[in-house]
Amino acid sequence: MTENCLFCGIVAGTIPSQQIASNERAIAFMDINPATRGHLLVIPREHATDLRESAPEDLIAATLLAQSLVSRVIERLDADGANLLSCIGAAAWQSVFHTHLHVIPRYKDDPLRLPWHPTSGDAEAIAATAAELR
Repeated sequence: MTENCLFCGIVAGTIPSQQIASNERAIAFMDINPATRGHLLVIPREHATDLRESAPEDLIAATLLAQSLVSRVIERLDADGANLLSCIGAAAWQSVFHTHLHVIPRYKDDPLRLPWHPTSGDAEAIAATAAELR
């Protein structure tokens, strides 16, 4: 636990939340700034800044919990789909620096839009980047 971490406070029970589900290593609760109806957060109980620092066991537990919640929001909230999102770093919109997954139910007419407009990339540039990553 990190003293000034909002999500560590939720895990400890010192900060209130609308908890939905949990397992031994992770908990899920409602996002207080929901993108859509039913927007949830899934976090490992153990503090880590982002998924790069999280223990594999914590990531597995959080991902399995998120998987079950995707099915739940689609079935119980009549969502048309869902997004699973992890933001890593402030440049990628991370605002709470404790590993977390957003489970965002999607509805046909919801206002949430992708932050970019996909367009075809340059094949040579893609191949060059792939070589850098191999």
